[in-house]
Amino acid sequence: MTREERMARAFVDLADTLVRDFEILDFLDLLCRRCVEVLDVSAAGVLLADENRELRLVAASSEAMRVLEVFEVQNDEGPCLEAYRVGEQVAASDLSAASDRWPRFAPKATEAGFRSAFGFPLRLRADRIGALNLFCTTASDLVVADVRAAQALADIAAIGILQERALREANALSDQLQHALHSRVMIEQAKGIVASQLGVEMGEAFDCLRRHSRQNNIPLREVAAATIDGAVRPQELSGPPGG
Repeated sequence: MTREERMARAFVDLADTLVRDFEILDFLDLLCRRCVEVLDVSAAGVLLADENRELRLVAASSEAMRVLEVFEVQNDEGPCLEAYRVGEQVAASDLSAASDRWPRFAPKATEAGFRSAFGFPLRLRADRIGALNLFCTTASDLVVADVRAAQALADIAAIGILQERALREANALSDQLQHALHSRVMIEQAKGIVASQLGVEMGEAFDCLRRHSRQNNIPLREVAAATIDGAVRPQELSGPPGG
């Protein structure tokens, strides 16, 4: 395939992964493999920020890349960390001349056989979530077309990850809402039982349920469920406040 065909295939494969059952590790592993196949680079890796905004390795195209990415995180320096922090592309076309910039990382990367390194932020507008690292075994700059393609691949990854997070949060919110609605139905049903058996108004029935909940340190939902199931009799709820 031509370079353009490989590039088109990479975008199609990543898009296809987004619309199927999304698994973030598989998605980012595919991203790393496609970067090596399509761009003029020798290795690729992805770091993502955790809840404390600390970067963690999540994918790498080779074991050598994995070891180097872990070293980068542990020593808090390198192109990936810099790209994430500044939100811009970072380039080191000759790592042998980058010791002043990255005194620990540059010699380690050179020792691993890499001669140049490039970092691309995973971002959506102002929201930065990680970075894509690309390494070459030759000391040279990436051509303009590869720089644009790399950032486009990083952007697709960012959009996919943020979309998945938003969906997960929306599902969690929906589950919480459904749980709250179900709890309210149970409480209304328990109020009806208490009001009927004690001959009191619905408001007083609710006071009985709430008072029992507070006095016994039991969630109101559980008191309602126990009342419906008969585990707690309405007569047990009818004591005076503070009794």
